Amino acid sequence: MLFTLSPEQSALRERARLLADNEFRARAAEIDRTEEYPAANVRALVRERMMGMTIATEFGGGDRPLIDAILVIEQVARVCGTTARIVVEGNAGAVSAIGHLGTAEQKRRYLPWVSEGEKPAIAITEKDAGSAATEMRTSARAEGDVWVVEGAKCWITGAGSSRLYLVFARFDDKPGAAGIGALLIERDTSGFRIGRREPAMGLRGLPEGELIFERCRVPRDNMLIGAGGFKQLMSAYNCQRVGAATVAMGIAQGAYEEAVRYARERRQFNRPISDFQGLRWMFADMTVQIEAARLLIYRAAVNAGHGFPQRQEAAVAKLFAAESAIAITNNALQIFGARGYSRDLPMERMVRDARMFTIGGGTSQVMRNLVADGVLGPESAE
Repeated sequence: MLFTLSPEQSALRERARLLADNEFRARAAEIDRTEEYPAANVRALVRERMMGMTIATEFGGGDRPLIDAILVIEQVARVCGTTARIVVEGNAGAVSAIGHLGTAEQKRRYLPWVSEGEKPAIAITEKDAGSAATEMRTSARAEGDVWVVEGAKCWITGAGSSRLYLVFARFDDKPGAAGIGALLIERDTSGFRIGRREPAMGLRGLPEGELIFERCRVPRDNMLIGAGGFKQLMSAYNCQRVGAATVAMGIAQGAYEEAVRYARERRQFNRPISDFQGLRWMFADMTVQIEAARLLIYRAAVNAGHGFPQRQEAAVAKLFAAESAIAITNNALQIFGARGYSRDLPMERMVRDARMFTIGGGTSQVMRNLVADGVLGPESAE
């Protein structure tokens, strides 16, 4: 499959690269140090119409296919993984779910928020329901004209910084996947509060934290999809997985670019270290991994068009890009030697940021299960 960008797509990619290099690069280390939400970067994304790109124009978006958002995410991630994750959530994930599964009123109310800078958060994970998401206990019970939600979520990306949450819940105590649906819950809803923020290893400018629901009363009209909607919701989540793969690949690309530049400049034994075969092979391996990850991601995004990526293609892309990003950022740091280990350079931050993607959005082990299911079918029940 060939991926030939149109002149408009090439211009979009270049515009994203310039924005990242001219504005986001200088702020990245401070965002990591302070753990503050990158509001200035989000304002720049809004200015450049890079939030809500995949949303229909009637709701304030750009009506672009997923691949266009991927082109932007990749360039932003080269310099700031935190900001790139915001671009993901502003164009995929909950945005995709609302855009394809939401009612006309839900779209009219919430989608314009995204083009204004809102990053809706997806809330799936619970303390005892991580990879086994169908074991979640957060419940939604009908009472008159509201759903009463009880429970807690953890490790939710954007906890506190987002105004809107797509919350997976179990409806009316129905067991298993058949009981799971989702509600759209606004941050100021009665009975909803933000709990503990996790002291994360990387990607620190976007909070990971708890959501706590105590007789949280959600309007009936805020049900995105009811019991039995788990499969459809996870199809929408494939957009987020391809976005996460792109952030991982973009971080790796940024580390690789830094290492190439340094290897050409750094001299040892009276010649540039780029002359040494051991390092040249490291660069060859990094090049192959980045190019392969990019092609897998582009395949998933192009085939999705304006819809959801295929589960198999999303899982393959995320698995390969996430594991490659760990190897590439570690090798890039190694090329810098002791300098790479210093917080004066971005290498150690890139290593920390890349580490998340084999965990969040589905672990590498879960991705392998999905890939195997696509090849062999689901495991036989005993």
